[in-house]
Amino acid sequence: MKKILLLILMAVVLPVYAINEAELVKQNSIQTRIDKVGTDILNANKLEKRVVFVYDENHKENILNSTKTLTKRQVVVYGANYKNIQTDDELAGYLSREIASAVRSYDGIGDGWLSSVKIKAAPKKYELVFDKLAVDYMVKAGYNPLGLIVYINKTAPQARQDKISNKNLTSKRLAHIYERICFNHPSFLVNNEYLDNKYYQNFLLTSQNNRRMLEEKIQTKNYKQDLKYE
Repeated sequence: MKKILLLILMAVVLPVYAINEAELVKQNSIQTRIDKVGTDILNANKLEKRVVFVYDENHKENILNSTKTLTKRQVVVYGANYKNIQTDDELAGYLSREIASAVRSYDGIGDGWLSSVKIKAAPKKYELVFDKLAVDYMVKAGYNPLGLIVYINKTAPQARQDKISNKNLTSKRLAHIYERICFNHPSFLVNNEYLDNKYYQNFLLTSQNNRRMLEEKIQTKNYKQDLKYE
């Protein structure tokens, strides 16, 4: 009887243990990938401030969660975000803009306290600042900055307006990122490895007006002009 009960117990427990072990291996693999790409970016850009990376499968990002980057100097990659990441370029794009935020939180009065306050007080301004820094970080670390465009195009919905919002329209963010690549890292557009990427093609389709504005700016050589992207 005891042997039978033992066999029944093993039949129930072992599959659960196997599932947990498989899940642990999967999460360890994801964490290792995130650590590698994130550390590549930190080292290549010679960022001397400490930033750590955490994979959290169980929590969804919300407004309060985003403060962890500022207060704890850690970049949290949530499962809801990671599931949309396909390439290391996309992962590098996600991590780079979060790293930019974390590094900025070290600067200034109160060991970065004032910088953190400024970031929270002007989220739209710093959203664009961190997008542009992310482009430069990615290139320095050997990643293709078009991956950032692809990731944002896949994951960030388009709001109706941004005049009374603490976030920019996604189309505006993408336009500023594209402009940064165009002026600072044009080789990625000349030798465009993403032309056959369907998500990048969708960006080209939906950004025609903004890119036309940029083309006119380049043709007139009015490089200091701040374009009013839509």
